[in-house]
This record gives sequence, C-alpha cells and structure tokens, in this order.
Amino acid sequence: MDRLQNPYQPGAGTRPPALIGRDELIDGFGVALRRTLTGRSGKSCMLVGLRGVGKTVLLNRFAEIAEAEGVKVGFIEASENGDFRTLLAVRLRRILLEWNNRISRAVATALGVLKSFTLKLPGGASIAIGVDALAGRADSGLLAEDLTDLLVAAGEAAGTCDSGLVVAVDEVQYLSGDELAALVTAIHRTTQLGLPVLLTGAGLPQLPALVGAARSYAERLFEFPAVNSLPPEEAAAAIAVPAGELGVELTPGAVDRVVTESGGYPYFLQEWGYHVWNAAPANPITDDDVNAARVERHRHARPRLLPRPVRPVDTQGEGLPARDGGSRARSPPLGRHRGRARGQGRIGRTAPIRSHRQGHDLQPGARGHRVHGSAVRSVPAESHAGPLRVRLPAHRTRPEPPADDLGR
Repeated sequence: MDRLQNPYQPGAGTRPPALIGRDELIDGFGVALRRTLTGRSGKSCMLVGLRGVGKTVLLNRFAEIAEAEGVKVGFIEASENGDFRTLLAVRLRRILLEWNNRISRAVATALGVLKSFTLKLPGGASIAIGVDALAGRADSGLLAEDLTDLLVAAGEAAGTCDSGLVVAVDEVQYLSGDELAALVTAIHRTTQLGLPVLLTGAGLPQLPALVGAARSYAERLFEFPAVNSLPPEEAAAAIAVPAGELGVELTPGAVDRVVTESGGYPYFLQEWGYHVWNAAPANPITDDDVNAARVERHRHARPRLLPRPVRPVDTQGEGLPARDGGSRARSPPLGRHRGRARGQGRIGRTAPIRSHRQGHDLQPGARGHRVHGSAVRSVPAESHAGPLRVRLPAHRTRPEPPADDLGR
C-alpha cells in the first residue's frame, strides 16, 4: 500500500477523513447559532467527554459553520499555565480590528472598552490597540464585571456589522474558578440582551460540575452533550469509508477486528487504520494484515508511560511541603502496604482530592499542600484484648485528668 496515500490521521484534534456519528451535535450547534443571530436566545453548547473522542474536532467544525454564516470566531485553548484574559483580549482585538474597517461607532466603542480591559491584565501585559481607553467600562479590576462589559460591547459591535461572535474554548476545565465564573456571567448578560454572542466549549467529564459550581444558573444557559465512542456500525463506517474513497477495500473480518480492538474509540480507530494500511501488502486489506499491524506496532512501540499517581511522591527525598511551612517525610509509593494484615496499616486519606485543575491523564491535579495536610492520626495495631489507643500530635494531646478524678 502507498503510505503517502494513507487516509487515516491519528493526532490531537486532527480531523478524521470521515467525521461520522456526530451529525446530531453539528446540527444542534447550527440551530443554536442561527437562533442567536436572529435575536432568539440559543443555548450554548459545552461538549463533555474523555480525551480522544473528538471534542476538539467538533469545536473546529463548529468554527467552520460559524465562519460560513459570516460570524467571527475567537478560538481559545485554555491551559494550566496560560492566562485566559490575555488570550481572549488578543482574539477580540483581531476581530474588532477587522470590523473596524466598516467605520462603525459601536466597533470604535468596543475597541475603547477592550483597551480599558487590557489595562488590568495580570503581569502588566499590554496589547497595542491604537485607541484611547474608554473610562468607566471594563476598568474596575473585577474580572466578572469587566469581562461582561467587554463581551456586551463586542456583541453590540457585531450587531451593527450584521455579524456575530462565537467564543470557542477548548479544555475549559483548565480555567480557574474566577475565570469560569466571569465567563458564565458575561454570557448570561449577552443572552439577556439578545446580543449575537454564543459560547461553545469542550472539556473533560467533570466540566458540568465545575460550571455549576461557578454559577448556579449555568445549567439553564448551557447544554452538556456527551461525546462518547462510536457504536459498532458507525465505527465500521469510520474505518471503511476513507479507504473506500481511495478504491481500497477492507474485508468484513478486518473491519470487525479493528472495531473490536479500538472499542469504537475515535482516536484508536484512526491509529489502527493508519498502521493497518501501512502493514497491508496489497488491496484488499484482510484480517491477517490487521494482525500483522498489531505485531509490528508492539515490536516498535515505546514503553507506555504510567499515569502519575494521585498522591505526589517526592523522588528527591527532600520531603513535601506542609501547611505549617515545614517539610514532610517522603511519601511511600502507592501499594506498598497492600500486603499488610488488617489493622496493621496507617489510617490516612486514601480518596483522591478533587481539584478544578485536571491533569492530562484524567487524574485530579494533586497539590502537595492539599493532599498532605496536618499530621494524620496513627492507629497502632493492638491485640484484640488490649485497648485501641489513638496517638495525637503533640499540640493536640489531651491534658491528664486531676488526681482526684482518676478513680471515677
């Protein structure tokens, strides 16, 4: 098989050659967008799912639909270390400057509001806009108020230009609590005013809980459709259609094997398709070619990286920070005490600590100062006949009772 013609494209956010099984989500966004442009409120959409199911691909498709309708799109990929306010200001600057060619008073006002907004960016960052700041708009220093002023001004500018604004945010779970609350508040206000502004985003499965915690009315503003693996019929089409468009056939056994091995997971469908194509000697692609791709892939694959543990482990032996500023002893690796008999271990916190920051491996982002708090109580193993005594830290030791009370 010609590797140059390989139609499969495994990657992060890379659009597959055949976007199958997502028609309902795509149509739903199109309806919400057109309702927003006509002044009727349309619920913003927040895609929810595990990594590799195609959320970013769908966001890019939403952006294509919006641009085909003459709507400007500000696409932002949030990150743990990035600043959402600066990213949003940069995207809106480009959009407003494009609208400014139409010499609209509302656009000039929005640019002035954006200038005011950038005066409060963290770290003293500045963005060249070329207009004077508009006093009293987006300059309070309160993120929720300032972001609301900014999106309202941008929405009014979009209306005068017969256009609209879509803010698309990928990896929404990385936004801080204040940033997420401010964004929800701003979209709430633009929806109330009937402005042509729509928010869409994507995030991991904890996203609905995070958005609900940011603002209690968020569930009435957004829909949270789940993006899952494909059912067998659609998964089979996703693997067979791209090859068929190039005149290459996959036998039913080969298709069934790929669907079974991938579990219908969109990313793994592309990964399997890519390697099976490269392993096949000729057309048609058979079940034996799928098995050969498995052997070849395992032979050249790098060792799989293990996900980081929920509890942080100090590999340098220097101890983890404690709440009181001191240092804690090195944490034991997970599973060291699994072989102990009941009652011979240490009682501590075993459940993962939930955090609004999530790691790339879907594990809660562990923080030393949150996971390792003050000293935990230790329950030593005692004989069944003896009492079970609890050792408390020195600062919490109970005082000895008076001598005259010992006989009571």
